[in-house]
Order: sequence, then structure tokens, then C-alpha cells
Amino acid sequence: MNVAVVCALALLICGCGAALEEPDLGPPAIGLGKPVSEGAVNPRLLRRFRPLRKVEPMSGAVLAQVELGKQLFFDERLSRDGDKSCNTCHPLDRGGASNVRGTRNTPTVYNAALEYAFFWDGRAATLEDQVSGPLLGEMGLHGQDEVVDILRGIPGYAAPFAAAYPGDPDPRKFANVTHAIAAFERTLLAPARWDRYLAGDRRALDATELEGMKLFANLGCVSCHTGELVGGSFAAHVGVKSPWPNQTDQGRYAITGLEDDRMKFKVPTLRNVVQTAPYFHDGSIGELELAVTMMSRHQLGIEISDREVAAIVAWLGTLSGESGMDIEPPQLP
Repeated sequence: MNVAVVCALALLICGCGAALEEPDLGPPAIGLGKPVSEGAVNPRLLRRFRPLRKVEPMSGAVLAQVELGKQLFFDERLSRDGDKSCNTCHPLDRGGASNVRGTRNTPTVYNAALEYAFFWDGRAATLEDQVSGPLLGEMGLHGQDEVVDILRGIPGYAAPFAAAYPGDPDPRKFANVTHAIAAFERTLLAPARWDRYLAGDRRALDATELEGMKLFANLGCVSCHTGELVGGSFAAHVGVKSPWPNQTDQGRYAITGLEDDRMKFKVPTLRNVVQTAPYFHDGSIGELELAVTMMSRHQLGIEISDREVAAIVAWLGTLSGESGMDIEPPQLP
């Protein structure tokens, strides 16, 4: 049945997992906006997901670290030409991602702090390690010392660093820079309508969205896209049934040299996916509907109908949320 495709949907890979129950395709979905009734979904399907956790209340040095991290996240002076910041490639007012990229697509920064590893090839084990990469790469700065020299040349940063790291006699150091930015990024959690549904509000999804979720879950897609991030928990191959068109980027193979890691990439989170085009590690597709169709071909070797695509995309829309934190650009020192 061609809907089996859905399990590959996510930007990179499923291709695994048996069907949990046969989806009821029935007549074309109607009544968009009509809430669904209690018990419409088998509870065992929902157990594969979890509501997004909440940001814990902060005070003292922890709050100061987050506030400092936000300033650093927006500060363009931490770049070679003084015209680029973390927010340039991860604009918080546009889904935390953009079409600005180098050799790989820029992923969203929202909810990313909860992923198992960072970068498409998973080469960074901690969020702090991930933060240091762009500072010394995309920002064009030449080493940690240059980052520190820039900050020491801005007198207004002395007090924020001292407040954030009160026990450190020399707080303006590179390790504290990456720690503070990571502390801010850990607050960028964006709960969505999907979380309300998981928490028990069975009227949070309408009939079309529910159909899309059942197609996605019943066919085993949760083998790869599960948990609170609906992905982001391990790496897998792209192009299971048909080779991926662009073979230039070999994924984790470039890091490990292992044959089994050729074309293996981190399974992306599907949260906020509607807002984070383009898609895939190579940013090759700009429309989510086409991304769903393309994954069906390359992961399962099956064509999916327009109606099935529309239902899946409708459900993916319920994964979009907004941060409860203030994301307006801060006043910089």
C-alpha cells in the first residue's frame, strides 16, 4: 500500500519498523478544523512520543549565564567582518533556521539542545562543542584567543561575565563563551499543539491532522522519529531503497572512515519542520510536500498520493511551537 512511505517522511531516513496497525484510509479526509473524539488513536502509539519538557525557573548565576548567552548569540562583533552572529543563520523570529548555509543545510536551533549529538554528522557530543564550531568556522575568527580578545576589548562585557561566573577570577574565557551561549540555547524549547494533544487535550488535533499522525505512526515511522523531539536521537542512512541524488556529502563516513557510515546522517527532529525549509542535509528541497514525496521514493521505493502527503504535512504542522522565552534582540554592551 503506497502510504507505507510515510514512515520515511522525516527529512532523513526511516526505512525501518513494521506497521503497528493498518491505517484506515477510508474516503478522502473532510472537515478540516473538526476536532477528533477521545479514543480515536490507539494509546500504544502515543506512548512512543513524549510532551516537550519545560524550561525550569532560573535565578542567580544560572539566569545571568542565560542572559549573557543571549547577548553573545546576537552579537555580530564575534565575526571576522562584524556582520554575522549566531542569529544570522538561526534567526529566532523565523523558526531558528535559514537558507544561509555552507556545504550543509542549516538546522533549527529550537529544541536542538535536547538532541543526542550535534551537526548533521553527529561529530559534536555536547552543545558547547557545537557552539564552538561556528565561532571558529562560519564566523571567520582565527582561534579561541581571537574570540577572547574581542570580548576583552568591549568594556561592557566585564560585568555580565562576572555576574555569570562569579567564582572565576578570569571569566572572559572561551570556555565560558561557549557555556553561556549553550545555556541560552537550552532555553529555546518550543512547545506545540502536539504537546497539548499528548498531555490529554484530544481536541487539539483536527480530523485531517489526526489522520496524518496515524499514517506516520502506524506504519513504523516512530522507529526513527520518536520521543519528545520526533527524531534527533540517532543517525541512520539516507537512500535506503534508491541512492540519494547528491552523493558529494558522505555524512559520518568523513568523520569515522567506516564503510557502514557512508551516507549516514543524524535523524533530524521534525519539530518546527514547517518553518525550517529547505530540507535534508544538503538543503536540496524547498517544499515540505516534495520532501515527503522524495523520502518515499528514496527510503521505501514507493510513490505516495497527494492526499496522503497532505495529511502528513497537516500533522507536521502541529509540531510547530514558539519559545516562551523573550527572543527579541537584546541590548548589547
